[in-house]
Amino acid sequence: MHLEIPVGERSIVLETGKLARQAGGAVTARLGDTVVLATATRSQAPRPGVDFLPLSVDIEERMFAAGKIPGGFIKREGRPSERAILTARLTDRPLRPLFPKGYRNEIQVVSTVLGADQETPYDTLSMVGTSAALSISDIPFDGPIGAVRVARSLDGDFILNPTYAQISESDLDLVVAGTKNAITMVEAGANEVPEDVMVDAMLHAQEAIRRQAEAIEEWATEHGKEKQEVVVASDESPFLADLREKYLDRMKEAIINPDRRSRSRAQEEVILEITEHMMPSLSVETAEEAAALLKPAISTLQKEAFRKLYITDRKRTDLRRMDEIRPTTSEVGIIPRVHGTGLFTRGETQVLSSLALADLGLAQRLDTIDPQTGKRYMHHYNFPPYSTGETGRVGSPRRREIGHGALAERAILPVLPSEENFPYALRIVSDVLESNGSSSMASVCGSTLALMDGGVPIKSPVAGVAMGLVKEGEDYVILSDIQGLEDHNGDMDFKVAGTRDGITALQMDMKITGVSAELLREALEQARSGRLELLDIMRSVIAEARDEVSEFAPRVEALKIPTDKIGMLIGPGGKTINALQEQFGVNISVEDDGQVYVAGEGVAAKEAAAAISGMTRDVEAGEIYNGKVVKTTNFGAFVELTPGRDGLVHISRLAPGKQRVERVEDVVTEGDRIKVRVLEIDKQKRISLEKLED
Repeated sequence: MHLEIPVGERSIVLETGKLARQAGGAVTARLGDTVVLATATRSQAPRPGVDFLPLSVDIEERMFAAGKIPGGFIKREGRPSERAILTARLTDRPLRPLFPKGYRNEIQVVSTVLGADQETPYDTLSMVGTSAALSISDIPFDGPIGAVRVARSLDGDFILNPTYAQISESDLDLVVAGTKNAITMVEAGANEVPEDVMVDAMLHAQEAIRRQAEAIEEWATEHGKEKQEVVVASDESPFLADLREKYLDRMKEAIINPDRRSRSRAQEEVILEITEHMMPSLSVETAEEAAALLKPAISTLQKEAFRKLYITDRKRTDLRRMDEIRPTTSEVGIIPRVHGTGLFTRGETQVLSSLALADLGLAQRLDTIDPQTGKRYMHHYNFPPYSTGETGRVGSPRRREIGHGALAERAILPVLPSEENFPYALRIVSDVLESNGSSSMASVCGSTLALMDGGVPIKSPVAGVAMGLVKEGEDYVILSDIQGLEDHNGDMDFKVAGTRDGITALQMDMKITGVSAELLREALEQARSGRLELLDIMRSVIAEARDEVSEFAPRVEALKIPTDKIGMLIGPGGKTINALQEQFGVNISVEDDGQVYVAGEGVAAKEAAAAISGMTRDVEAGEIYNGKVVKTTNFGAFVELTPGRDGLVHISRLAPGKQRVERVEDVVTEGDRIKVRVLEIDKQKRISLEKLED
């Protein structure tokens, strides 16, 4: 059973009924020669004791898909790659709101990449395949969704589902997902793309998404299973009407406070009063039992109070204007010896970003099914539990931390200097020290400060702001710099990062449908105003990158040598390059194209680079060298001009004025350093020298 969906110049082909037939729903999705098997399966009974949707999304990359064998000793796939984790998040975000509210059966979505043609990214293909698998399964699902990637050609035309080559030439890499009615998720990296171009790209994607969703819906009607009948208890708690009448205004007053802790205490006092008031009518013995029964009603009451405050009263909980940024401070040079640091504090969110510079030999190597084999810029984001005043797990990063780090990395990448102009590997670690919303965008700001503090000549500073939306019917408010409560209760989380000239990264998640293009344009323009304000604050602390990298950072020199000299530089078994590294105390990296990077402290890198330049350039007649005698014979002495390049001083040219020399050792011995001139180089590249007076 096949379904072919045209998208741009190519088509996605879906097939079911052949593979994984015992899964709840299984679809093979193909675009080019990239193939993904998407499956969706549910448990037979609800998961006991949970008050959330138990949905898990996993992406399984198979190295054979790209004709590769995993590196290392184990030779089998291990923990998921960063791309797999990010694709799982891309898939989860637009799907999660489309399951029935109150549904508690465990749902497991697994997409296995079976073929990777090295031309077509698999992420949007996996999303479409998963949407189809859920649609033909018996799992209740208010889908399907469609998903598409958008790039922009040099002529300014939009390209749907571009190849890796087309993405590399584009100033836009945008992934959009949604239902047939509306966009629900956006993820983008861009090279300072204007806001109006971004909106046009999203609208261009929406039409392709609509066609995908309609085609999958029709296909599922014909080939899908009967959906599980779901009986979900009414959201309307039997206590809600009474609580709404007595406590809605009290709860609204409780959430109005600029301080998060004070706001929480005020709400707790109202909740305690509600519990004591309702206990006599609940037939329970303890306040804990009463609180458990009242929890759904109180949660709804809090949300209604929030939305009434924002839509009816046009007020924010911390009394800011809707477009106002929280009080913000920036600092640099916080930690001694670190190559660059930036401390960015916005309201109750604080991020410390720290920069480490190293030679390119420490750039990250990637062992994945993607064509990309490495990257020189790494951004890592940490969210410890103490940042919210809580206790919790500390250890390896969660998916959310990986996702936020990738978003910040994407935001900064377009402004970094090229490898040729700044031959360093760069790693930034953003530690969230306090959090009350928008920590990922704070890490973008902190990282910009750290880069400039570290002397990295970035093209332009980058700042980021998280936008929100509260919408009831046609009435709405757009919020700048949202805090945690606004993120939790609002209808949109819209993160925008960029420079003064345009957007470099964007991430949007919608909880509602029906957002117009005009609203998106308004939100982006409000985000731009906030971004410019933040850039001014950052500029007041450090306007541009420092002239030099930190004194504690390695110095890296770059030079280019002829490719036919690479073997000479490395030497047999690495003898020559290892000797140079030991002599100068440096680290030398050699690329296949002859690019050489030398890293070391002080002037060592410059001296080693000069030695490499000398030994790899062609020796010409008439040049003078201060060489080392490496061997003597009865007919002359061999002198090392540069590592790996020897010439012969014949015995007749060892003494000035062509004086006769009986024994070579009467004039020079091994280890002596002597001044010589190049006389000639024969057709066999043999070098003849004469000794000069010191």
